[in-house]
Amino acid sequence: MNLKSLAVLTAVASAAPLVMAGPLAYGLCQTGCNALVGVCYAGAGFVFGATIVAAPPAILACNGGLGTCMAACAVTALLAPTP
Repeated sequence: MNLKSLAVLTAVASAAPLVMAGPLAYGLCQTGCNALVGVCYAGAGFVFGATIVAAPPAILACNGGLGTCMAACAVTALLAPTP
């Protein structure tokens, strides 16, 4: 790449506006968390979203993992701006 091309590329890149995609990244992160908890429930022999009167320990562990995942999404994806 020659110097003139690099100068043009730098000018174009610096003129581009900063995109704040935090809420979009947060939604995608939550979708991933829900997919993982669905797999966790299926591994325990249950369906995620179904009503359970007395949750067995495996389901309680899945729910704890979901809470941890959602909290991580809030910290990393929602609060941090994504360029």
